[in-house]
This record gives sequence, structure tokens and C-alpha cells, in this order.
Amino acid sequence: MEEIDLTKYKESQKTQFLASEFERLEKQKTELDAISDDESMREMAAEERSQIESQQKALIVQMDEILKEEALEEEFPNEIVLEVRAGAGGDEASIFAHNLAEMYQRYADKQGWNVKKIHDSQSSVGGYKEVAFEIRGKDVYKTLRYETGVHRVQRIPATEKQGRIHTSTASVAVLPIRKKSKMEIKPEEFEMEFSRAGGAGGQNVNKVETAVRIIHIPTGLDVRSTAERSQQANRERAMTILVAKIEALKEEEEAKKYSAERKEQVGTGDRSEKIRTYNFPQNRVTDHRIKENWHNLDGIMMGDIQDIFDKITEFAQNS
Repeated sequence: MEEIDLTKYKESQKTQFLASEFERLEKQKTELDAISDDESMREMAAEERSQIESQQKALIVQMDEILKEEALEEEFPNEIVLEVRAGAGGDEASIFAHNLAEMYQRYADKQGWNVKKIHDSQSSVGGYKEVAFEIRGKDVYKTLRYETGVHRVQRIPATEKQGRIHTSTASVAVLPIRKKSKMEIKPEEFEMEFSRAGGAGGQNVNKVETAVRIIHIPTGLDVRSTAERSQQANRERAMTILVAKIEALKEEEEAKKYSAERKEQVGTGDRSEKIRTYNFPQNRVTDHRIKENWHNLDGIMMGDIQDIFDKITEFAQNS
């Protein structure tokens, strides 16, 4: 059996133990080589050596599979931050942002994903000026990665007395949380603010400054985390999201630079790109990137959006 370089297996926490098992078997082979000079032991040693090499080959196959899965998870992580922000349209935009957030939550519930609200800012009419969720689950980024962009709604607001159709927007950003991020943010590159977290959580939440806001000075990006019960936990969560935001910004800039050469013509991942319209009077959802329509708007807003995801993914793969 040829000599195996175990370096990559030792670097991964998921294969370190198996790599040490491989080395333990290697020592056994060395011990067998020492006694194989004895003619009476040679046949037995050769048989045992063959068995050990079979075990080692099985370990290599197992470790390669683990590293393959790890690489796939790094490309399509099972954890994201989903942000929804009200755009043009005032109160109606904030209500639409709330509707979108609920649509994604309902879909996530159907998938059995874990959803946790990180931060929200509500409008006076009960909508969201902005909201951010942490969503964890199998294939979460792979499924939702094309949702980044501007979503537009056309409908008659409940407060509209003359029956006029209004157009409002909300932007969605899907940020993958990658475990192996190598980005480091220097202390002089960010500012940190602390405040009291509002809402449920007991008296401690309102008396202690647990909420954290981090501003990244070079880009102007800011992140808030209010969901955790301690300042330290909110700080760690906010920093993780900030790194994800900076990486997404860099990826977006790269995608724009080479957009003409990209095969996946479903968008650049730019949150300023209009990707979908929800037209309530006509009971129609239109995805502008793939020029497809759906006529079950009520069901889609209740989280029955799988067909849209499937069509976009199919289009991307065949482009």
C-alpha cells in the first residue's frame, strides 16, 4: 500500500479521529514487519498485514466521503441569516415586509427548519421596517439562495378608501453562514453600540444593555442582535452576521463584474435587483428573472412556494 499523506484529514475535526486510527494501524504494520523475518511467523504476519491494509483503505474512503460532504456544506451551508427590509411604499411596504417574513417562516416550518428571530424593527402599523432571522436546516442556503433581491407587491391597501392599487417594495437578503470563514475584522474597523433590548424576555432584558449593534466602518454595513439573553452572546452573533454580510457584498461585487460571463442568469445576488412581483388583484406571482407566472398567490403567501424554488433552480442549472 502506497504512503498516504494524512495532513488534510488531520486538519478537519470530523476526520481527525479516523486519521489517528489510520496511524495506529500503521504502527501495527511496522510491528508485523519486525516479526516477518521469522519464517514461522511470516505467513501469519502477511495475512494480518493484508487485513490491516483493507481497514486502512476503508478508512481513507470514509474520510474522503466526509471531506466531500464538508466541502459541499461549505458551498451550501445549512445555516443562513434571512433579512427582510421595507422599501418604497411607507406603511404598506412595512406590511408587505411582514408578509414576506411570514411566508418564509411558514415555508421553513414545512421543511422542519429551525427559525430564530435575531432582530426586528416594527412600524407603527405593525409591519416590519426590517427583520432578521437565523434559519438552520438541511439545504437551507441551497434552497433560498436565489431569494436575494427586491420583491414588489401590487394591491389595494386596507387603508385605501378609493380602491386604488398601490405598488410597494421590500428587499430580501440571504446570507450564508460559513463555518470556515477566514475573514478577520480588525478592532479599528468597527464600532460597537449597546442598548436595552425591548420585547419579551423578562425584566433582565429591559434593565441590562444586552442588545448589540456593530458598524463596519470601511463599508458602512451595520448589524444588530437582540435575541440573545447576554451581551456577549449578542456580540458574537452580530459579529458572525457582519462577516457574512461583508463576504456577501464581495461576492455580489464579483458577480456584477463578471455578470456577462456567468452561466446562471438568474441574477447577481444584488438586493437592488427587482426579482419578483406579487400582484393581488390578478392573483399572480411573476418571477422576472425566469419570466414565469403562478396563480395561487394566497397559497404562496402561506408558504407554498416550493414550485417557485424548483423552477428557479432548474433554470439556473440549465442556463
